[in-house]
Amino acid sequence: MSNQNYRKAMAIEAKNKKRILEVNPNVDDGSGIYVLTRTDEDGIRYAYIGQAKHLLTRLAQHLSGYQHIDLSIKSHGLLSVDENIYGWNIGFFHYEVDDLDYWEKYWIKKYAQYGYQLRNKTAGGQGEGKKQIDEYRPAKGYRDGIEQGKRMLARELLSIAEKHLKIDLREDKRGNKISQKQYDKFMALIHAEGNDESVHDSDE
Repeated sequence: MSNQNYRKAMAIEAKNKKRILEVNPNVDDGSGIYVLTRTDEDGIRYAYIGQAKHLLTRLAQHLSGYQHIDLSIKSHGLLSVDENIYGWNIGFFHYEVDDLDYWEKYWIKKYAQYGYQLRNKTAGGQGEGKKQIDEYRPAKGYRDGIEQGKRMLARELLSIAEKHLKIDLREDKRGNKISQKQYDKFMALIHAEGNDESVHDSDE
């Protein structure tokens, strides 16, 4: 790599690290497990869990890469309370390097059990014989039951709203784009009782 290309690469890395720290100022270059999470406009939760000898550096690399999760970050952006509430949030746990395989597998399984749609392709670890992540995904029947419960709740809320409530934005939130999006989301949710779609497992 030429000096010019090296300087360019270092500048991009520094810029990406700054973006990571804007989301989570506590991320450092210690070893550990990082957890990327986001919730979309429909309330569906996604997660990606990875391991790194140098957490901040590895997370910065995701902003310039072309793996599945990298492209999702490019598409949805990073979390910003003011500008992008549906972006990827960043969390992490510090662990010794020799323990990373164990803890990566542990947290992937945990987040699957928490009900997150995992963006990981395997169940973690760097050795041979990686398990496919499908083993940890909730059964389709379970997900269908969740969706049915949401539709029943939407019907009940809509009935109450139409008979007894007047739903509108607060005066101090009028003209606020995020508040308007949340209002639109709420109205879409309570009017979704006739929508029988139950996908929510497609790759982003």
